[in-house]
Amino acid sequence: MNFEAFILGTGGMMPLPGRNLTSVLLRREGDLFLFDCGEATQISLKKLNLKWKKINSIFISHMHADHVTGLPGMLMLSSQVDRDEPLTIFGPGKIKEFVEANRRILDMYINYEIQVEVVDAPGAIIETDAYEVKAFALNHTKPCYGYSFTEKKRPGVFYPDKAEDLKISRGPLWAKLQSGESIELEHGVIVHPDQVLGEKRSGRKFSYVTDTLYSETIAGNVSNSDLFVCEGMFEEALSDSAKEKRHLTARQAGIIAKNAGGIRRLGLIHYSPRYMDRDLKILLSEAKEEFPDTVLCRDRDCFDITHTD
Repeated sequence: MNFEAFILGTGGMMPLPGRNLTSVLLRREGDLFLFDCGEATQISLKKLNLKWKKINSIFISHMHADHVTGLPGMLMLSSQVDRDEPLTIFGPGKIKEFVEANRRILDMYINYEIQVEVVDAPGAIIETDAYEVKAFALNHTKPCYGYSFTEKKRPGVFYPDKAEDLKISRGPLWAKLQSGESIELEHGVIVHPDQVLGEKRSGRKFSYVTDTLYSETIAGNVSNSDLFVCEGMFEEALSDSAKEKRHLTARQAGIIAKNAGGIRRLGLIHYSPRYMDRDLKILLSEAKEEFPDTVLCRDRDCFDITHTD
């Protein structure tokens, strides 16, 4: 069951050649979920050959231009790809006004349903049988939220030898058992998933945090993430500037990952434009001193989100 994160943009404040503004796409079993939509998001989607018509939810962290300027173009583009499903946009404060104003002023042709959900309190904003998306408050110059995407428990490991011992033919019946369904064989014999599967496995988790002062409360919301994407906008020498602008340093991102517990990988993102690509190693080094399993996110990186337990 695939679960992947595509880094569409890593820049903060302004785009640079080779560095779009911040945006991350999550793909799970063909469904796409977009976190923030900075300028030039469409370019990375096109270069990665991702089908944006499959995006069913967009999560906006806050109403600053470098996180939402790509949204009007995405809305118009989706009318050109025979979209059938509704699109839900989540975000704080003025997200509904922003969407409605752009549709009106740009006289957008929209041939699908757009639902806008204002996030005004922490908690679950999507819950299905398969996964849950939660919002949690951050501390920025405007209302701002981080997001976590957590799968519910998954069926255990499938053991083919047990299925063969029960005389179950390879094919659709195996697939049903692997997905947790019971099956009926000839002569009315019922086979339950626990006869061929191991113990249920914990679900995978992705967390996204950007544009915030350091807070000890963040760690609890992102704990046990298989991939934690977090801003590391400044080096520690500029911690006063980070505090004034209510951003994290790379070292603080590492501290959050270390204190959270269960983080498998930290991906830094949302770099200040003062850092050219050759300078990003400064941010990486400082974060790794706190949390060794840290990587620099680059535009159009892809991360396979997986774990075994």
